[in-house]
Amino acid sequence: MSELPLLFWLVPVSSVLALGFAFFFYKKMLRNDEGTDTMKRIAAHVRKGANSYLRQQYKVVFLVFLIITVIFSILAYGLGVQNEWVPFAFLTGGSFSALAGYFGMKTATFASARTAHAARSSLDKSLKLAFRSGAVMGLVVVGLVLIDVSLWFIVLNLAVPEAEAGFKLLTITATMLTFGMGASTQALFARVGGGIYTKAADVGADLVGKIEAGIPEDDPRNPATIADNVGDNVGDVAGMGADLFESFAGSILATALLGAAAFMGAPEMQMNAVLAPMLIAAVGTMLSIFGIFMVRTKEGASQKQLLKSLSFGVNISAGLILVFSFLILYALNFHNHEVVNIWGIWGSIAIGLLAGIGIGQSTEYFTASAYKPTKKIAKSAETGHATVIISGVGTGLISTAVPLAIIVVAIMLSFLFSSNFSFAAESLNYGLYGIGIAAVGMLSTLGITLATDAYGPIADNAGGNAEMSKLDPKVRERTDALDALGNTTAATGKGFAIGSAALTALALLASYMEEVKMMFVKILDTPEFIIHGKFGPVEAQYATFIDYIYHFEIHLMNPVVLAGIFIGVLGVFLFSGMTMNSVGRAAQKMVDEVRRQFKEIPGIKEGTGTPDYERCVSISTKAAQREMMLPSLTAIFIPVIVGLIFGVGGVVGLLIGTITSGFAMAIFMANAGGAWDNAKKYIEEGHHGGKGSDSHNAAITGDTVGDPFKDTSGPSLNILIKLMTMSSVVTVGLAVAYSIL
Repeated sequence: MSELPLLFWLVPVSSVLALGFAFFFYKKMLRNDEGTDTMKRIAAHVRKGANSYLRQQYKVVFLVFLIITVIFSILAYGLGVQNEWVPFAFLTGGSFSALAGYFGMKTATFASARTAHAARSSLDKSLKLAFRSGAVMGLVVVGLVLIDVSLWFIVLNLAVPEAEAGFKLLTITATMLTFGMGASTQALFARVGGGIYTKAADVGADLVGKIEAGIPEDDPRNPATIADNVGDNVGDVAGMGADLFESFAGSILATALLGAAAFMGAPEMQMNAVLAPMLIAAVGTMLSIFGIFMVRTKEGASQKQLLKSLSFGVNISAGLILVFSFLILYALNFHNHEVVNIWGIWGSIAIGLLAGIGIGQSTEYFTASAYKPTKKIAKSAETGHATVIISGVGTGLISTAVPLAIIVVAIMLSFLFSSNFSFAAESLNYGLYGIGIAAVGMLSTLGITLATDAYGPIADNAGGNAEMSKLDPKVRERTDALDALGNTTAATGKGFAIGSAALTALALLASYMEEVKMMFVKILDTPEFIIHGKFGPVEAQYATFIDYIYHFEIHLMNPVVLAGIFIGVLGVFLFSGMTMNSVGRAAQKMVDEVRRQFKEIPGIKEGTGTPDYERCVSISTKAAQREMMLPSLTAIFIPVIVGLIFGVGGVVGLLIGTITSGFAMAIFMANAGGAWDNAKKYIEEGHHGGKGSDSHNAAITGDTVGDPFKDTSGPSLNILIKLMTMSSVVTVGLAVAYSIL
C-alpha cells in the first residue's frame, strides 16, 4: 500500500463539514413555524405525493440496476472484458446519487410552507429560509460525492497491488471513474421521470385551469395543483440533485485519471496531479458554506436586487476559490515541475470558473424578465399564440451562440495554458488534464451554485401554498418575487449544469482513450502486445494517447468515425423527441382528468366541492414510471451497440456527435422554455394587458410548450451526454474485444 499524503485527508474532512452544515440548515429550517392548519395540510399532501413518487421510482430503478449489475458481473467475471470492481462501483454511485436527490427533496417539501409563512412577515426572512433550505441540497450533493471519492480512493489504494511506472494510480483512477456510470444512470431516470411527472401536471393545470376554467395558478379548485407542486420537488429538486451529483463526481474522477496518465513519467508528481481535482473540490465546498451565509436582502427588493443578493454569495465563493486553488497547486509542488507551469494549471481552473459564470450570465440575460429578449416575447403575445411560439424559438436558438463561444474559448485556453501553449504530441496529455481541471474549476463552488437552483422550486411551492391557503395578497406578492427569481436562477442553474456537462464529457472522452489502453492490456493479457503507433510498432503498455489514435485510425476521413458522429446526433434528436412526446402523452391524460373532474364533481369551480387531488397525483406517477424507461435505456445501450459494430473509432465519433449537438440542443431548449415562462410572469405583473387578457392566454400557450423544453428534455440532455460517455467508458472492453469493424 502507498501511504496517502496528509493533504488528501482534507477531502473527507470537507465532506463531513458539508454534510454537517446540511444537517444544521435542515434542523434550523424545521424550527420555523409551518403556518396555519390549512398550510400544514397542503404541505402534507405535497410531501406525501413526493415521497410516494420517489418510492415507486426507486423500486423501478432498483430492478434496472439489478439487471445492469448482473450484466456487468458477466462482463467482468465471465468474459473478462471489464474491471472486477465495476459492479460494486456502479451500485455505490447510483445509491449515493439517489440519496442526494432524496435528502434534497425531503428538505424542500418541509421548507415550502415555512417559506410562505416567513413571507407573511419579511421578504428577507423568506429568502434566507428558502435559500438555506436549497443549500441543504447543494451541500448534501458535494458532501456525498467527496465521501464516496475518499472511500474508494482509500479502499483501492489498499487493494490494488504495486505496479511499475505509475500503473497503480492509473488503475485506481480508471476503476474509480466507473462509479460515475451508476450516478449517471440514476440521474437520468430521476431527471426524465421527474420531468415527465412535473410537466404532465403543470400542462394539465395550465391548459384547463387557467385558460378554460379561468382560475388562477395554484388555485385549490384546480385538481392538478397538488400534482404540480409535487412535480416541482421530484423533478427540479431530486432530479437536479442527482444530475449535478454525477457532474461533480465525473469531473473530479476524469481529471484524476487524466492526471495519472499525464504524469506517468514523473512519479513524484503523479499522486499530486491525481489529488489536485479532489482538493480543489474540497476547498470549494468549504468556501461554498461561507458564501451561503453571505446571502441576504432588504424588504421591497426588486428582481435585480434579489438576483444581486444571490450572486453576491456565489461571487464571493468563486473569488476565494481562485486564491485557494493556487495555494493548493503550490502545496502540491506544481511550481517545481519542469514541464507544467503552475500558472498554466491555475489559469485552466480560472477559465473553467469564469466560463461557468459567463454561461450563467448569458442564460440570465436571455431568460430574465428584466432584459430585452424576454420582454420581446411578452410583447409578441399581443399578436397571438403563434407569434409567441416563433419569438420564443428564435430567442432560444440565438441564445446558444454565447454559451457555445464560451465553451470553445474555455477548451482552447485551458488546453493551451496547461500544455505551455504547445500542440505537440508530448504535450497532449497535459492539455487534456487542463480541460479536465477547468471542469473541476467550473463546479468547484457547486455547494452554493446548486443552492441557488434548488431554492427555486421551494419558492414556487411557497407561492402555491400561499395561494391555496388564501393568505394575504402581500404574501403572494413576496412569494411571486421569490418565484420569478427562482425561474431565473433555475434557468441559470440549467445553463451552468449543461456547460459543466460539456467540459466534463470532454474530459471523459479523453479518459475513454486511457480506458482503451488499460483494457487493451487486460484483455490481451500481455503488456508486450505490439500496436501500430505514430512512429511504428510499440508495446501496448507503453503506447501513448497518440499511438492509440493512430492504431484505431481515429480521424475525420475514417467512415467509421463519421458514422459514429452522425449516430451521436441521431441519439440526441431521438432522445429529445421521445421525452417531448412522453410529456405530451402524460399531459393529455392529465388534461382529460382535470376536465372530467370539472364536469362531474359538483361545486369545484364555486369552491364548494373538493377535487380528487390523489387521482391526478396517481396519473402523473404512473405516466412518469412508464414513459421514462425507453429514453433512459436508449441512452445506456446506444454506446454498447455502436462499440460492438464500429469499435473504438465509432464510439469516439459517437461521443463527439453527442457532446456537440447535445450541448447546443440543451441550451436552446432550456433558454427558450425559461424565456417563455418569465414572459408569462412579466405579463401577469400587469404588462401588455395583465392577467386574463388575450396576451396572457397566448403567453400561457408559450409557457406550456416551454415546460417540457426547460424541465424535461433540455436538462435531461446534459445527463445524456455524460451517461453515453460513461456507458462507453464502462463497456470499453466489448468495443476492444468484440467489435465487427
